[in-house]
Amino acid sequence: MAEPAPSGLAFLAQHAGTLPGVVRCGLEGGELVLHAGRADLVALLTALRDDRRFSCEQLMELCGVDWPERAERFDVVYMLLSVSLNHRVRVVVPTSAEAPVPSVHTLWPVATWFEREAWDLFGITFSDQPDLRRILTDYGFSGHPLRKDFPLTGYVEVRYDEDQKRVVNEPVTLTQDFRNFDFVSPWEGMVTLPGDEKAHTDRQKAASANTVSIKDSK
Repeated sequence: MAEPAPSGLAFLAQHAGTLPGVVRCGLEGGELVLHAGRADLVALLTALRDDRRFSCEQLMELCGVDWPERAERFDVVYMLLSVSLNHRVRVVVPTSAEAPVPSVHTLWPVATWFEREAWDLFGITFSDQPDLRRILTDYGFSGHPLRKDFPLTGYVEVRYDEDQKRVVNEPVTLTQDFRNFDFVSPWEGMVTLPGDEKAHTDRQKAASANTVSIKDSK
């Protein structure tokens, strides 16, 4: 008996390993995922765009992922969409804070916005990107807020100074320490909440009456 023909994504996975720079590939969560190196990134994405087997016309998203325990702590993830063939391809490229990733704004102009966001929030640099500026944080912002070692309070706070009649930047000062929260639901941990004594009494009466009615029905 002949083996069944592979599905569309399985067929793509069989051919994706021959593309430039692909270290490994496979199906993850119903999507084709390619892991690649920085050196051949532009050649790989060009092939995914122009090769008729893949035809990924659109770059839907580019984002960063932070893994502080790794030597190359960041992953740059490219989400590609083929409108004509109706499938998606995800490309994952590892990098460090010092090593730049080749820009792909010449393949998809929208990449400029995504690369600026990854630089702003993670500090990932992109070589040959002519407009690598912050895009979400304020002018003069210190650090990259989506890094996992970035403090919750940040480094600088912005406020309006009534004496100087202007907005000022100054080091963060905490008016109180962070509190430790108990995430166990109080509705499960307490029989009666403060202020709910009357309602609890009414519930007990209703429960007792319900028990009596069940016994009588038997």
